Amino acid sequence: MTEPTCFKLSIEDNVAHIVLNRPEAFNAMPRAFWNELPALVNDINDNARARVIVISSTGKHFSAGMDISVFTDGESITTSGGDQYSRAEAFRQFVLTLQGTFNCLDNARMPVIAAIQGGCIGAGVDMTSACDIRYATEDAFFQIAEINIGMTADVGTFPRLCKLIPEGWVRELAYAGRRLPAAKAKEIGLVNEVFPTHEAMLAHAMDLAAEIASKAPVAVAGSKRMINYARDHSIADGLDYIATWQAGMFSPPHMMEAFAAKAQKRDPDFPDLAPLRKKM
Repeated sequence: MTEPTCFKLSIEDNVAHIVLNRPEAFNAMPRAFWNELPALVNDINDNARARVIVISSTGKHFSAGMDISVFTDGESITTSGGDQYSRAEAFRQFVLTLQGTFNCLDNARMPVIAAIQGGCIGAGVDMTSACDIRYATEDAFFQIAEINIGMTADVGTFPRLCKLIPEGWVRELAYAGRRLPAAKAKEIGLVNEVFPTHEAMLAHAMDLAAEIASKAPVAVAGSKRMINYARDHSIADGLDYIATWQAGMFSPPHMMEAFAAKAQKRDPDFPDLAPLRKKM
């Protein structure tokens, strides 16, 4: 994998730390971003390189959202060949590709923790709503800014945000383009905690990541899969699915290791997730 231009990556003690690294551009998301993020996350996921992913940012703002260059660099997706309907179909595929960039966070076998400072705007909301856990600094705010430029948010905000906060808040933010301050975001359940500084927030996020990384990875992966499935299905379907999961993934050796470690007052030693087989 080539060196990313929009991110820094470090992996230590089973925790992968992905850092948005374009502070001079308020971490706006150019074309490279949309290719680099899934490449990083899928590499971590497919090769079981970590047990938890933390995503943080640099500078004043977490992200100013999608960079306009996504639409203006090179041949525009909105004006390329074909008739009106062919172009519409091609644009739909383009949007699905953008959505896929953040789907990788939802689909990753390991939890993803977002640490958000300053503005989390437009596609930044799409991105963080696809994470498992969100923390914010006191100066953070969330904004569905697409309405302010005459468009409907389309990369993941509505399907996910409607599962995270009351629908009335989603509608207010979507229709008016207002900012949602960190304190209110915590009050309505979008973020778990608010911190006075970026350093305090990141320290807390990394502490949580280390704690999660100490647990049995298969059990953590199963918990994420069950929570996501329950979010998208009925209670009856969720119960049936977890019973099926347990039929194949119930892990007595991992449980015995947890019991032994507790009795012996030591850290447990669990096997990592297995790398995914991508080729025959």
